[in-house]
Amino acid sequence: MITTRTLGTTSPLTVSALGLGCMGMSEFYGSTDEAGATATIHRALDLGVTLLDTADMYGPFTNEELVGRAIAGHRDDVQLATKFGNERLADGTRLGINGRPDYVRRACDASLQRLGVEYIDLYYQHRVDPSVPIEETVGAMAELVAAGKVRHLGLSEAAPATIRRAHAVHPITALQTEYSLFTRDLEDEILPTLRELGIGLVPYSPLGRGILTGAITAESLEPGDSRATAYFPRLNGEALQANLALVDRVRALAEAKGCTPGQLALAWVLAQGEDVVPIPGTKRVRYLEENVGATEVVLSAGDLAALAEAVPRGSVVGARYGDMGSIDV
Repeated sequence: MITTRTLGTTSPLTVSALGLGCMGMSEFYGSTDEAGATATIHRALDLGVTLLDTADMYGPFTNEELVGRAIAGHRDDVQLATKFGNERLADGTRLGINGRPDYVRRACDASLQRLGVEYIDLYYQHRVDPSVPIEETVGAMAELVAAGKVRHLGLSEAAPATIRRAHAVHPITALQTEYSLFTRDLEDEILPTLRELGIGLVPYSPLGRGILTGAITAESLEPGDSRATAYFPRLNGEALQANLALVDRVRALAEAKGCTPGQLALAWVLAQGEDVVPIPGTKRVRYLEENVGATEVVLSAGDLAALAEAVPRGSVVGARYGDMGSIDV
């Protein structure tokens, strides 16, 4: 059983030190298998992983339904996080980012129905809508808290000034953004802002979309896996080859440490503070168990220094998205 950590200080939420990202169980990362995904969620609960992360746009909509079915009878054992804001139709059509108050209310009610629950533990704005003042969006989210439909509020990929404005309307419990050995830009302004305001950090893609596990090569991704497209520049072409050389350095350190590259990379994220709760995603029990093993990897100052030397900040080739227009808004 893994330990717990607390996200936020003004509106604190205690969760498992490691969460489970459920997105890939329904879309984006190749083939899907609901039975395998459900078994992964159940195994996560057995191991003490209680923070489950989904979103309405995953599927779209089907990932919330899958998670809802998997946690039936286990509601009191989980902290359920979902998101709104990346508006899609049932056929997958993307309508853009929507932060309008009326949409916030409708999206929450729809998520509650799909999840089969009476409340959401942590409700995120998935991306900031630059056409709607953040005060209006968070004001609508605060109404959901007052109505008992949501317990805690979060943002994703928000800029420091936006975080401050949102937090002034209602306490923000957590910011979800990408953070890993391969993505460290938030250390300049975003992380200090979170710590000043008492907001927790929930890193998604803490394994660099899997590359830090050492299992990804130019040939390894399944047909239909979005990571093989230009949307993820770091995982394609010459950038991928350059970044795999960095992974080789992590692999060598992991072998010396007696763990896998992925465990070492996750241990690094966990070592960044007790207010940090990464949510590595997987749809397979064996990878879940490997990820949970990272919580037992203790890093010394020497280990951290060796990782900093192996993967210098700024050494990763390529942007994390092909279009960064909705990031840090």
